[in-house]
Amino acid sequence: TNKGTIRIKDLFTTAISSNTNGEDVSVKIIKKAIKDLIDKEDKEKPLSDQVICDLINEEDMNISRRTVAKYREEMGIKSSKGRKRF
Repeated sequence: TNKGTIRIKDLFTTAISSNTNGEDVSVKIIKKAIKDLIDKEDKEKPLSDQVICDLINEEDMNISRRTVAKYREEMGIKSSKGRKRF
């Protein structure tokens, strides 16, 4: 394009299927939800990947703990042990 090269994968949205209502949820929405939960957490007792997974699943976004860990690492966010402040 006149603004540079665009990767083909940027033209498509990756989505994860939701169990309850059958709609797909964008990976960007899930990553934003993960980031929001981590930003609001108690820094002395940060949320584990499993707790984050459970909270997101309550919002009808069906993901696993491993998916939370993968997206957290992609965003450059440390694990709960690395985020703990004393």
